[in-house]
Amino acid sequence: MSKKKRERETREAEQELKPESTESPEETAENAAAEEAEISNPLQELLDAANAKTAEYLAMAQRVQADFENFRKRNESVRADAYTDGKKDAASAMLPVLDNLERAADAAAGSADEALKNGVLLVLKQMTDVYQKMDVTPIDRLGEKFDPNLENAILQGTEDEGEPGTVCQVLQKGYRMGDKVLRHAMVKVVPE
Repeated sequence: MSKKKRERETREAEQELKPESTESPEETAENAAAEEAEISNPLQELLDAANAKTAEYLAMAQRVQADFENFRKRNESVRADAYTDGKKDAASAMLPVLDNLERAADAAAGSADEALKNGVLLVLKQMTDVYQKMDVTPIDRLGEKFDPNLENAILQGTEDEGEPGTVCQVLQKGYRMGDKVLRHAMVKVVPE
């Protein structure tokens, strides 16, 4: 038996042996309330412990939910970056094909074969349309001030070819996707 239960039984036995109580009804009510408090005290402790555990589990669940939300946002950001990088890499890989199609169109322009000329121009148009949908634009800065962020100067022009510090000839087109350069333009620049 528990210690408290034994004490209660002992008190009850003593009450039976005692003659009629000389306590007032108020004192009897107070004693009954005290006995009830002793009995409910362990229950209150159990309730408090259960409430503490509940609060602990709620806090843990909220942390896990916040961690998962952060993970989801981070994962979404990584996925978007990977998609953009893949799109950029694919566009960069196809730039030599576009260059060759432009050369083929220039060569076919001098040809007497209309079917060849139209076929090459049609393929070139399809390729440029795909690049437009991908937001890829050519870097065409002929006659403008040289910008090393967009162009690579591989030749030096003469003063009679234009203003000093400007691009006087584009040897290979450059391209950018949005604000990122896919390939720098190769240019000839008039020295300053």
